[in-house]
Amino acid sequence: MTNYRFDNLDKSILGALMTNARTPYAELAKQFSVSAGTIHVRIEKMRQAGVITGTKVSVDAKRLGYDVCCFIGINLNNARDYPQTLELLRELDEVVEAYYTTGNYSIFIKVMARSIEHLQDVLINKIQAIEAIQSTETLISLQNPINRSVTP
Repeated sequence: MTNYRFDNLDKSILGALMTNARTPYAELAKQFSVSAGTIHVRIEKMRQAGVITGTKVSVDAKRLGYDVCCFIGINLNNARDYPQTLELLRELDEVVEAYYTTGNYSIFIKVMARSIEHLQDVLINKIQAIEAIQSTETLISLQNPINRSVTP
């Protein structure tokens, strides 16, 4: 189902679920003046179309002790090193996002660390220890004033 057509009800359902994925179908039905069955069918169609890919719990990294967020641009020795390097980065718990990019870097990653010392250890002993990595550039995030998903 690659050509799923959205209408205003689908957009409203997605918006409500993005605010609170645990909202009961009956509550959504009441809010949008349709039956719970309609809500169920619409959500199922969006799942089948790949629009809804799952639900997740959001956690506050700082409350878990991760006080340092940074972004690291990675240059590889060779483009063919990408798949192997990605697998090695995937094994590092501190790497929470990775992007294959154009521009100055081959790979751009987001890293969460408990402290600057922890970041230094991850950078030197884990990331820069990967042989295929030629160089890195680290940018430390001072704050995250905008953090949202795309609007349906």
